[in-house]
Amino acid sequence: MFECTVLGFPYNQRVRIAYLDAFSGISGDMTVGALLDAGAPSEALIDALRSLDLGARYEVEKTRRGGVTASKFNVITEAADQKHRHLKHILGIIEQAPIADRAKQNASSVFQRLGDAEARVHGVPVEKVHFHEVGAVDSIADIVGACVALDLLDIGEIHTSAINVGSGTVNTEHGMLPVPAPATAALLEGKPIYARGPAIELTTPTGAALATALSASFGALPAMSISTIGYGAGDHDFKGHANVLRVLVGERTTATEATLVSVLEANIDDSSPQVLGYALERLLAAGALDASLSPLQMKKNRPGALLRVIARPEDQERLADIIFAETSTLGLRIYPAERRVEERRIVEVETPFGRVRGKVSGHGSFTAEYDDCRALAQQTGMPLPKIMTAAQEAFLKITR
Repeated sequence: MFECTVLGFPYNQRVRIAYLDAFSGISGDMTVGALLDAGAPSEALIDALRSLDLGARYEVEKTRRGGVTASKFNVITEAADQKHRHLKHILGIIEQAPIADRAKQNASSVFQRLGDAEARVHGVPVEKVHFHEVGAVDSIADIVGACVALDLLDIGEIHTSAINVGSGTVNTEHGMLPVPAPATAALLEGKPIYARGPAIELTTPTGAALATALSASFGALPAMSISTIGYGAGDHDFKGHANVLRVLVGERTTATEATLVSVLEANIDDSSPQVLGYALERLLAAGALDASLSPLQMKKNRPGALLRVIARPEDQERLADIIFAETSTLGLRIYPAERRVEERRIVEVETPFGRVRGKVSGHGSFTAEYDDCRALAQQTGMPLPKIMTAAQEAFLKITR
């Protein structure tokens, strides 16, 4: 009697995700505009913001940026209403608001992240930070509005591209500062950023806080099925540059590995085989997608090895540190590469010798799990090839 059981894995769950494509930076109002453009109901969002009782008006208008139609979110306040607030005052406003608990939690997390960055920049306890522009009504509305919109769209995960921060200088309450502004730079520490386009601030502290507090990852577009696309307009309309934040909304698909990977390589001719073998073990245990050694004939006719590691972009630096620590190499080549991964599922089949797991590809081919077959071979004394053949036959019988 043969049987097959599909095992449940998180990547088979239907998860609604949003990908923030910050090729022209990110700000609070751009984020709200993009989510509204992607389908978040504007009336429900504006009703939620009115419940904050901030004394502001809210408008959503269609506009164009660089030939792209986008939604512009505006917060209209009187200058006298712009107050400087401490973090505890802002968190109190959010806590008392009649909005969904998930939106409250996310908005509070964003402001806490922002407060920590401001405190670090100014060298004071977070309790003493005055939020200046960030504590103003429009920024509270932007952050709460973005979190409410995410809840209205039922977003379960957020991912963000590398962020274009802009260049040049920006005028702040503390005078003229370089882009990215200190708080923005602190928030984006450890995240992929770059500068391209007009010499102007493209990413604000509010936008950086939203991205870093809420995103599960930064980098390439995750494997997803797109359902809607939204564009949020920035304040400026540049020639030859669409000043918008794009958001892609859809469901995560079954291919969980990164479609964009980092490849780390080193030519090594002065480490022992034992050292290199241990380095491979450490790299794989630390999350490398793959790690291998290939023989090389190097300069002065010395035999050597090519160490190649395939990693998720967010793991690149951590794995590079392991290579430097565990091998004698003094340099690495690091470059991006595209990785194609076929859809597959895990199954179990019953053989005359015991259960064996295996992978079934999207095209239907079955590959028995080596470790399971090896364990059964050791337990039963049967040859390993015979166990693997039995697993293949068991799978074929249940699929006929």
